[in-house]
Amino acid sequence: MSRSEYYARLKELAQATRARFGLTTPRVLRSDLRRIYRAEGIRIDLWPYKLRKLRGAYINDDLGPSVMLAKGLPQDPMVFTMGHELKHHLTDSGSSLSFCDACNQGEPIEIGAEIFAAELIYPDDDFRAHLEQMKIAPGQCSPEVLVRLKHDTRTTLSYAGLAKRAEFMGFAVQGALAKAKWKKIEEEIYGEPLHKWLVRRRRGSA
Repeated sequence: MSRSEYYARLKELAQATRARFGLTTPRVLRSDLRRIYRAEGIRIDLWPYKLRKLRGAYINDDLGPSVMLAKGLPQDPMVFTMGHELKHHLTDSGSSLSFCDACNQGEPIEIGAEIFAAELIYPDDDFRAHLEQMKIAPGQCSPEVLVRLKHDTRTTLSYAGLAKRAEFMGFAVQGALAKAKWKKIEEEIYGEPLHKWLVRRRRGSA
């Protein structure tokens, strides 16, 4: 099987998993992944220690399948990591250990897990359809467009994931989104988040 065929099959598996568990929007939450994990018999272990850039690991031993997750990950990377490790459970369970770290991210098995997780959260076809509804032609996707897209769809796919997909699918020029300051653009378009305003006000009244 070629790499392209392997990645295509993983996208199909992600779509089938969405259908099986009733995921119908680009907003996939931790509670959705926990529900899937329970159905698959996967135990979750939250790891409280910092291990360089380790986000998660899939372990299949005599105690059954489990996923170790870095405790304290924000929602978007936590959901993505849980999706990433789910791929290892569904397709790589013959291995006793698979870990998600910067040192192995170029391996096909890990690239496949990234592709599966992204498709599980926000399918390519939905992403394309949403940009076309926004009248975004090839090469015209800007950081501002992706900020509006994330706001409107409430997707839990990160800005990094959205940017990578926009470039890969030709909606954005290669490298055009690399230096985007996402949170700054969010505030310019939608204003300062309430939690930041409250913190600033408390400090000002202290």
